[in-house]
Amino acid sequence: MSNKATLSHIYTPVHRCRISMAIVFTVLSFLVIPAYAQITAKSALLETKQQRDERMKWWREARFGMFIHWGIYAVPAGTYKGKRIPGIGEWIMERADIPVSEYERFAKQFNPVKFNADQWVRIARNAGMKYIVITSKHHDGFCLWDSKISDYDIMDAAPFNRDILKELSVACKKYGVKLCFYHSIMDWHHPDAQAPFYPNYNDTGRSNAKFPRYVETYMKPQLKELINNYGPLGVLWFDGEWIRDWTEPQGKALYNYVRSLQPDIIINNRVGKGRKGMQGLTEEGYFSGDFGTPEQEIPATGLPGVDWETCMTMNDTWGFKSYDHNWKSTEDLLRKLVDIASKGGNFLLNVGPTAEGLIPQPSVERLAALGKWMAKNGESIYGTTASPFEKLPWGRSTAKPGKLYLHVFDWPKDGELGVPLSRNDVRRAYLLAQKQRGDLLLGSDDGGNLVVTVPRKAPDPIDTVIVLEMEAEPEATPQAKDGSVSLKAIDAVVRGTNARYESGGGKDNIGYWTNPADYVLWRFNVTKTGSFNAEVTFACAPGAGGSEYVLAVDGQELAGTVKDTGGWTSFVTEKLGTLKITRPGTYTLSLKPKTMPRSAVMNLKSVTLVPIKK
Repeated sequence: MSNKATLSHIYTPVHRCRISMAIVFTVLSFLVIPAYAQITAKSALLETKQQRDERMKWWREARFGMFIHWGIYAVPAGTYKGKRIPGIGEWIMERADIPVSEYERFAKQFNPVKFNADQWVRIARNAGMKYIVITSKHHDGFCLWDSKISDYDIMDAAPFNRDILKELSVACKKYGVKLCFYHSIMDWHHPDAQAPFYPNYNDTGRSNAKFPRYVETYMKPQLKELINNYGPLGVLWFDGEWIRDWTEPQGKALYNYVRSLQPDIIINNRVGKGRKGMQGLTEEGYFSGDFGTPEQEIPATGLPGVDWETCMTMNDTWGFKSYDHNWKSTEDLLRKLVDIASKGGNFLLNVGPTAEGLIPQPSVERLAALGKWMAKNGESIYGTTASPFEKLPWGRSTAKPGKLYLHVFDWPKDGELGVPLSRNDVRRAYLLAQKQRGDLLLGSDDGGNLVVTVPRKAPDPIDTVIVLEMEAEPEATPQAKDGSVSLKAIDAVVRGTNARYESGGGKDNIGYWTNPADYVLWRFNVTKTGSFNAEVTFACAPGAGGSEYVLAVDGQELAGTVKDTGGWTSFVTEKLGTLKITRPGTYTLSLKPKTMPRSAVMNLKSVTLVPIKK
């Protein structure tokens, strides 16, 4: 993962490769830049929103995945020449100033005889994880598959002689888990990449003139192997894009190249230079791939409007370090998963297997505990969208159409959970893990907000999930050709206890409006924007007038007062005021009583938005 420390020695590396690249480089040195210019114009970057949504659908629904950092750095496990090397385990080659020729010796010691692909995938699946992202090649350049492009791989440079990625591919298909690959753009082993700058493998101040040859004759052919021989893949997760020799045009070209091999594949933002400041955020002019990648952090408010995934370690390192025992608790990890889902993101949680091929036991135990919770409460994570609430004092929430999931971290001592919703918006509530025990009692506080009566003791002290089934949303009414919007009583959704639609005998309206807490909603579409006069058509019997009400849409409010019209079927139309709608889209209009001094609010026939012509 990310680490930008610099070192200070000199070394000329050795690299073994099965093909000679001298002739190819001579040609590519003339052609590579024009090729990038042509590739960036290809259609992979021009898909429609519908096409993108279809491609991203499984990933957005998955929410939870396993990151696996594994390679020959697991052999030293954080120690070199008897010294514990500071920093993350997979960076030991750079951190310990290890020459390429010496580092290669770890490959000869890498013999993970206890590796069991079935076991790994079952651990992930049983934890509730829907996809696995494993390091096909990290910055040290060692490959976990049988590459025909290089012999610096698991089959040729190590005694194990088994194709790790092939075995994982088979197991993932068996258990229905999406297989994804991490792949480093940077390569400390290849002489056409960063290796000549040893020991400053991560040198961002100097260029390697041969880097285009590395991209065209090594990196791209290896990516083709991975996609064609181990796919279809869910994600290609790039890293190491910060080096000087990687450019925006190269990032776009690689994105298009990968999508040409597998059109439905998903690619993270680190394929380009889209990681600036906080990882995952993009700046204008930078290519950001398909999703952002905040690392070891959860954005305070998520990344609205952007697909994103927080990647995080369980302890302090990605690759295995034998002495790193600073494990996050199950409670911490579970609440991080919920926090991320509540902000619309995915959680990619890392394991760093040992050189023997075992996922460390503390990781296994925590994943098993997460799996037990997910088995009961996964509905509140998978396929959910971000919380509609900016902040909740007792926990988090996630959402699906017609449902809100309340994740209660801090259980109310008085048995009453306050929720910033109207009681009228909610149809029923129940404990997700104990649905068979029946509904919870719903009420309101003095401000009209929902109060859910819950058991005195939290069923789950880490996170108890309460499901709120919401009242149905109205269908959206289309805007007429003349630009008007006619919202009729029969199309309204009524929230409350008494008010309802009535017809016959001259009636076609919302009537029986004898509870001032009841209100009505409409949804409507606008394609022609502008200013509109809001007109309300209503009736009210003599002696029943005087109710005040508020019409609201898109943050704008108009106040009105009901007058006597001579009878409950004597309808009149009054212009309430002017509204502005500045952008096309779907809107919700509500009409809510403010006061009801007499027996009823009104009989409401319709609300019409009439365009004001310039």
